Amino acid sequence: MAGLNVSLSFFFATFALCEAARRASKALLPVGAYEVFAREAMRTLVELGPWAGDFGPDLLLTLLFLLFLAHGVTLDGASANPTVSLQEFLMAEESLPGTLLKLAAQGLGMQAACTLTRLCWAWELSDLHLLQSLMAQSCSSALCTSVPHGALVEAACAFCFHLTLLHLRHSPPAYSVPAVALLVTVTAYTAGPFTSAFFNPALAASVTFACSGHTLLEYVQVYWLGPLTGKGRGGVGSLGLLGPTEHPGTWGPAGWR
Repeated sequence: MAGLNVSLSFFFATFALCEAARRASKALLPVGAYEVFAREAMRTLVELGPWAGDFGPDLLLTLLFLLFLAHGVTLDGASANPTVSLQEFLMAEESLPGTLLKLAAQGLGMQAACTLTRLCWAWELSDLHLLQSLMAQSCSSALCTSVPHGALVEAACAFCFHLTLLHLRHSPPAYSVPAVALLVTVTAYTAGPFTSAFFNPALAASVTFACSGHTLLEYVQVYWLGPLTGKGRGGVGSLGLLGPTEHPGTWGPAGWR
């Protein structure tokens, strides 16, 4: 129980820290710098919370659902997901410089998240964190299936996710936020045993690319090309939902992972 309390404290403290930093950035930085860079960095930093805490599957899924609910309310539509940023660029909702800045913020945010996580483990506040610290240099791969199957799973997850975002983009947050949170949770439960259901290239690169079991090229095929392919299919599939005359609009609070 003590180890669980420490892990939960780490999770909620990370979220509170990022929320405080986001509010400070919004107050102190120019609007453009905040919208394009700072909020993406803060959103990416907190993204690692559930995976870094070493929780069991049931608690992980619960925290994942609660995390996405909180993000829908607090993080101003930041995505922390390169595929979402690319989708915004392809739909002419963001300029090329803005997209590149978002991608840079997501990369820097994820590196900061990894550094914070290793620091927490180094404190050895619980037996779980001590074990994580010892295993950090010899982690096992999150890919527990063949490379083609893994790429297909990640593509399917990204396809469902992006299609849902586009379908709900004009819905009130009271409906869209819980719907997307539930979708992510169900997807993680269904596809988690195969690939951990990241469908987020930045998150996957930080969590599993350094782990043994597969080559870098295999990881790229599954966790980068898979979601990008699924995103592309989701964009094509959305044409049937949008119709030829409907404007794609903005992502709003549901534009997350």
